[in-house]
Amino acid sequence: MGILSVDLFITLDGVYQGPGGPDEDLEGGFELGGWQGAYSDHETGEAVGAGIDRMDALLLGRKTYDIFASYWPTRGDDDPIAATFNALPKFVVSRSLADPAWRGTTALSDVAEVASLKDRFNDIHVIGSGDLVRSLLDADLVDRLNLFLYPLILGSGKRLFPDGAGVPAAFRFAQPPKTFPKGAIQLSYERAGDPITGVDISEV
Repeated sequence: MGILSVDLFITLDGVYQGPGGPDEDLEGGFELGGWQGAYSDHETGEAVGAGIDRMDALLLGRKTYDIFASYWPTRGDDDPIAATFNALPKFVVSRSLADPAWRGTTALSDVAEVASLKDRFNDIHVIGSGDLVRSLLDADLVDRLNLFLYPLILGSGKRLFPDGAGVPAAFRFAQPPKTFPKGAIQLSYERAGDPITGVDISEV
């Protein structure tokens, strides 16, 4: 049985929209894209690359898929990330996309179909795709959260958990946190059942 890992670049206030470039995701009038680059360094790049090297399948939501499918196939195979993404088996959860153009992509019509992928692959990774991530968490299909937390607050943009979103879930460290020279932190968590609540802190 394989695992499903979520890889997400996220700000202190939970925004994941448009980290890679100013025009990456303008939905909702978002004007603060390209916030990740100022905190990029060699060590962070190595950590991101190590995660990409581990994956043997890529799972995306429709919006992130469209962004990736318009970019990565245009990059030459001398770009190691492009070479990996273009070669990997890819899956996109979408009720409207019947014939994906990106080579090696299979469309899934429902989140429920994701469970069977764990029987076929060892380490499936979801990148970005906040709407899909919430649906996968709701269905208890996420085994690991790999968060790259960046030291800034944007105040607007798509958040992983907007008000009222999310279901109760507890996590524990899958590996020790890792810090990077320009202030980003890598946090890797694995599922750990339900949250423990109702504890009076004065009695602990």
